[in-house]
Amino acid sequence: MTEHLQPSHEAPFRGLRVLDFGQGVASPYTGYLLAANGADVIKIEPPEGDWSRKLGTTYGSQSSLSAVYNRGKRSLALDLKQPEAIETARKLALAADVVIEGFRPGVMDRLGLGYGALSRDNPRLIYLSISGFGQQGPYAQRPCSDSVAQAFSGLVSVNVGADGIPHRVGAILSDVSTGLYGFQAISTALFARATVGKGRHIDVSLSQSTAALLGHKFAEHALEGGTPRLLNVPAGSYRTRDGWLMVTLVTEAQYGRLCSVLGREDLGNEPRYASFALRADRAEELAAELRRVFATDTTDSWLSRLHAADLIADRIQNPSEWLANEHVRETRGALQTETPGMGAVIAARTPGMIGDVEASLRPAPDVGQDSASLLAGIWR
Repeated sequence: MTEHLQPSHEAPFRGLRVLDFGQGVASPYTGYLLAANGADVIKIEPPEGDWSRKLGTTYGSQSSLSAVYNRGKRSLALDLKQPEAIETARKLALAADVVIEGFRPGVMDRLGLGYGALSRDNPRLIYLSISGFGQQGPYAQRPCSDSVAQAFSGLVSVNVGADGIPHRVGAILSDVSTGLYGFQAISTALFARATVGKGRHIDVSLSQSTAALLGHKFAEHALEGGTPRLLNVPAGSYRTRDGWLMVTLVTEAQYGRLCSVLGREDLGNEPRYASFALRADRAEELAAELRRVFATDTTDSWLSRLHAADLIADRIQNPSEWLANEHVRETRGALQTETPGMGAVIAARTPGMIGDVEASLRPAPDVGQDSASLLAGIWR
């Protein structure tokens, strides 16, 4: 490895070769995170392109999904229905450190590109399979999506709206969390490979990744024999005169201070609301009292008073407001990548990255943009 290819804190995976067969978001996001950390990532996609390129509003060959989650990669278009394309993919995989795939279980094996076939000739290969329900089990062949994973895992059940209906979270949390868990698993496998000397097959699913986000919820349900009490009443969303606030509590002392800020010391002294557990038993009646008070003043006014009392609260912002926020601008929480046919593609910065590494990544490629150069010299 030449000096300029040495890994660094800015690019710890520099020199790592990754073959990304993923489509959609989950597996491409794993590939993106590896690219953002210095890996050379080749995205294999069919001649018509990754299906995420056509999801939502399109701009030339890109959608916002494909443009964000495929930054930093090179694209090779291969029709894996053709034997010569499979052979090209196999040559790349045998020289790779990491292979990522997101097909239903069994598809890559049938193509001769599964872990078993590849690891015989490339024993150091780390192979990540991302699927809806995992590689084994009675649901392994079921179709899955972000929404279905949210529903199956229990996430939708704990996100009940004021209308009484359980709703999916309005972001692709299942896909993104799965991509993160995939990246984490690959990183630890690479660390182990340095000692063990060989790679391994990694099985990460949308359904299990989403369930992992729920943390303590399964313990609560088991211990309380069903739907548990709310944790920190009267935490929640409150409409002000001109917007919405999110207020939360983590200590009993904060409840008293909240009542003082609201001018409702009577609620702080009320025995029926003397603890988190008691307030949980009367959550709606207490929240109704607070809603009436919060509606009498503006968001800025309430925030000034709440923060002065060292209470945990902030305005509920939409993405446009977040991008314009002074703290986000000052801390450079967002970055943009000039992408042909789209202009500036804006995304949130990945936590923990150093300096301007992400900002310097090449934009997401067009379908097969790098096919000629890649076919002329594998991994050159």
